[in-house]
Amino acid sequence: MPAAQQSDNFVEVWKTPTCGCCADWVTHLEENGFTVKVNNVNNTDSFRAALGMPQSYGSCHSACVGGYAVEGHVPAADIKKLLTEKPEGVVGLSVPAMPMGSPGMEHPDYPGKRAEYDVLLVSKQGEVSSFAHYDAVN
Repeated sequence: MPAAQQSDNFVEVWKTPTCGCCADWVTHLEENGFTVKVNNVNNTDSFRAALGMPQSYGSCHSACVGGYAVEGHVPAADIKKLLTEKPEGVVGLSVPAMPMGSPGMEHPDYPGKRAEYDVLLVSKQGEVSSFAHYDAVN
């Protein structure tokens, strides 16, 4: 395994080739110090399952960083917090449903607008809690 893959700043992403919001999320990660390897695939379900993330918390892309699954438009700051805290018994983080204003889901006609959403912490036992909360911004 290359040295970059052994560090917590390496993120491997599985996304469909035509998804622009996924590409924007990758740019968000890179702008926040992560090294990203992108795998363009036809369907992310099998990768999500392999990472242990329940399909019910799925989104448009799946990723792995530091042994954790990251599903959907999770802000880089929350990924960094996860990697600092290193909770045990956790699959990873998820932002299902692609909320407007989350990283990569910014709308050009509504700059600065954001829907209210939570970054979910998903345990290996299937328990889910809010890891971070983002209020709506109009």
